[in-house]
Amino acid sequence: MPLKTQTITVNMGPQHPSTHGVFRAVIKMEGERIVDLEPVIGYLHRGIEKLAEGRTYIQSIPLTDRLDYITSMSNNWAYVRSIERLMGIEPPERAEYIRVIMAELTRMQSHLISVGFLLNDLGAFFTPMLYCLEGREKILDLFEAASGSRMTCNYMRPGGLRQDLPDGWLDQCRKVVDWFPGYVDELEQLMTENEILVMRCRGVGVLRPEVARSYGVTGPMGRASGLNYDVRRAEPYSVYSRFDFQVPVTSNGDTYDRYLVRIREIRQSVRILQQALRDIPEGDYTAKVPKALRPPAGEAYTRIEAPKGELGFYLVSDGGPNPYRWHVRPPTFVNLSCLKDLTVGWKIADVVVILGSVDIILGEVDR
Repeated sequence: MPLKTQTITVNMGPQHPSTHGVFRAVIKMEGERIVDLEPVIGYLHRGIEKLAEGRTYIQSIPLTDRLDYITSMSNNWAYVRSIERLMGIEPPERAEYIRVIMAELTRMQSHLISVGFLLNDLGAFFTPMLYCLEGREKILDLFEAASGSRMTCNYMRPGGLRQDLPDGWLDQCRKVVDWFPGYVDELEQLMTENEILVMRCRGVGVLRPEVARSYGVTGPMGRASGLNYDVRRAEPYSVYSRFDFQVPVTSNGDTYDRYLVRIREIRQSVRILQQALRDIPEGDYTAKVPKALRPPAGEAYTRIEAPKGELGFYLVSDGGPNPYRWHVRPPTFVNLSCLKDLTVGWKIADVVVILGSVDIILGEVDR
């Protein structure tokens, strides 16, 4: 008699936020093989978009810190660019260079967290994670020196920045950036050809390019599937057009390629930072902006290439001190939507690894 197995349903999560966030996956299995998966979100919903409509434009900047709380600087930037578009504000050149520097440092430390947690999910315990935290700590020290906070920085402002860089900050940043290439070489020596990493990740959780395109997947996840799309190239903003850098793209679309793309993007961020730190001009760090912002009635949408993909803010103004509508296009929420396509057919032990390669932050997903 052929052996028959009964389809069973398992709830994976919701887990504590210190894992990958308060996320639940309803999984149907035949034996250990996944036949269906339904992502369930909303456990961390705080109503940020609605809260912002009751605050002034400036008061909403700290709310952006708490979306993807790993990438505060990038969130600030995407939001204030929408205000600048509404009001026709042009930031000074020095402010634009500092914004690029902060955004690329943010990309590096976000990818380090992603890679470290991926290895943790593979059962590598804390050794790779601690290696990744070593580089991230140096970047967070720079954030703290510039903004007063390591994670929720609240640093960007419409027209520029809250304050200029302190004395000696640029020299310290150059030392950190010069240290990074050797540090990334050491990370790759530890991980890239690691037998466990290769066996558990290569060919696992493949995201085909047509599926990625249909879901609107962006960032390292999309580029690992062969989608050569980066907002810094597709719609250059700020001073990115002045820098020479490459957009890493691979074609396999598996968990291993998503790891590789993030490592290569760290190297390209170092390349951008070296040019920005070399060319940063003197001058004002902010434009002359009214203390009470009342953008003219209208709407604006701006987007940036955040560490996890395309991050956009849509603002509608009715001429008052508060936004009439405040909406976020979060990359993590969009990228997570294809989790079923990534996991069906794989084993239950692969689900955690595949989810780790998506690199989700539930603060941004639930909002």
